[in-house]
Amino acid sequence: MKKNGAEIVMECLREMGTDTIFGYPGGAVIPLYDALYKYMDKFKYIATSHEQGAVHAADGYARSSGKTGVVFATSGPGATNTVTGIATAYADSVPLIVITGQVNRSLIGRDSFQEADITSITLPVTKHNYLVRRAEDIASVMREAFRIANNKRKGPVLIDIPKDVFTEETFYENQCHENNKYSKNISVSYSENDLKACAELINHSKRPVLYCGGGITASGASPELMELCNKTGIPVVSTMMGLGGFPASHPLSYGLVGMHGFFQANMAVSSSDLILAAGARFSDRVTGSTDSFASRAKIIQIDIDQAEIGKNKDVDLYILGDIKDILSKLNSYTKHANRNGWTKEIDSWKISQPYEDGMTGVKIIKKANEILGSGTIVATDTGQHQMWTAQHWKFEKPGTLLSSGGFGTMGYGLGAAIGASIANPGKRVLLVTSDGSFRMNMNELATVSRNKLPITILLLNNHSLGMVRQWQNLFCEKRFSGTDLGDEVDYVKLANAFGITGRRIYCEDELDHALDIAKSGSTASLIECVIDKDEMVLPIVPPGMGINNMITKMPH
Repeated sequence: MKKNGAEIVMECLREMGTDTIFGYPGGAVIPLYDALYKYMDKFKYIATSHEQGAVHAADGYARSSGKTGVVFATSGPGATNTVTGIATAYADSVPLIVITGQVNRSLIGRDSFQEADITSITLPVTKHNYLVRRAEDIASVMREAFRIANNKRKGPVLIDIPKDVFTEETFYENQCHENNKYSKNISVSYSENDLKACAELINHSKRPVLYCGGGITASGASPELMELCNKTGIPVVSTMMGLGGFPASHPLSYGLVGMHGFFQANMAVSSSDLILAAGARFSDRVTGSTDSFASRAKIIQIDIDQAEIGKNKDVDLYILGDIKDILSKLNSYTKHANRNGWTKEIDSWKISQPYEDGMTGVKIIKKANEILGSGTIVATDTGQHQMWTAQHWKFEKPGTLLSSGGFGTMGYGLGAAIGASIANPGKRVLLVTSDGSFRMNMNELATVSRNKLPITILLLNNHSLGMVRQWQNLFCEKRFSGTDLGDEVDYVKLANAFGITGRRIYCEDELDHALDIAKSGSTASLIECVIDKDEMVLPIVPPGMGINNMITKMPH
């Protein structure tokens, strides 16, 4: 049958099982939106307030559902507005399809109105991208794009389509029987001997640590990880992206590792004789000084991406492939072991934080976790509130923490919370944010209100860019340059302007009451908690130091 290019895009999205599209229209995608009008009964369309918000929403949708996020945006500024969201997804290996409009083919390269070379711009932050010049190529490009986004290490793919290609007609053959056939296609480069060598190192180690990253969640390897740890007694530390891949309540879970990692987690790594890194890339935020990171340990790296093997830290053995498959096979080679002596030593390194009077970020996160429950999907922005959440919220399941790990994007959280709420109707979604981050994309409150999404927004307001101010306090002799924010925004009134209930909280009793209301309610709410701008995220590893060198107390 004959269809125009825009209709073929919609048909291919149906083929791939897409049910939700996020976007913002404009001149170059008018034909695409005209086709969307005809397919409105097939898709849920979420119009955001900004293209960056649309990509963050598709990202949160993908992370919390395991599906592929889809975004429509127009040419020029519409396309360039997607770049931060695409880079965020790329850094954290999130599968997205971003479809942008482009000026007519005859106008490309002429500095035409709303023209931007978006394929060149996004080349470093996409797994692949396309400029489609013929309608007859759209179907094959769409199908290949979904495969690329989901095969091996996941990530975003951009498809740029000129306006006149959307309107051009060509023959289209439906391939609905190919639904979702972008299954894993991973070249296995390891042998049985590799698995045996890995198991041998594990079986003979006295002080092993399993260093768990976002690859555990991406591959669905949590059950295999649990089996390995229960069998071998290996303690687990997690990157921020790895949180939820192994339940926080498990006795072998020692929490966050790295720059703001727990003292016991960092000391366990520093004192270990074997590091088994599963889906973790030895980021600088985890390792600190790479020379001193796990300097006494042999290192095994399990990853799906050859480029990550030994990139940041030399390894003694690596296994390249799907982590779920590898751990499943590895479990048959490892021996049952009792490592209680090692875990007791790690337990002895736990330090208690001193009790602070008044409202603190740590208290707020712990209280929200207690009242709202660990089943809540938590989105965060970037900054101190993000680290307090990573440290003190007990994440029990994969896909319940949505946060910009690799790119550190302020303004990510509200869009991600929107996407998670759309993907998980009936599930409680909490955004933990701060005044600095919230200002970045607070226009998306309109999207929350329009779609009646029951998102709870927990805004920690310290009237500053808290994390930068903390560094200025510790490492710049308290020269607070450009980080103090004022009272010029009344966030409660702002929420009310969007039809969202807002409350300002100054004490713990008020917080309990506000969270109880949010828990029992079915509408959006904003809870602004006023905290001290001098509160710090601790521990912190100073720049250039090893992770065993931590500041654990507030300076006087």
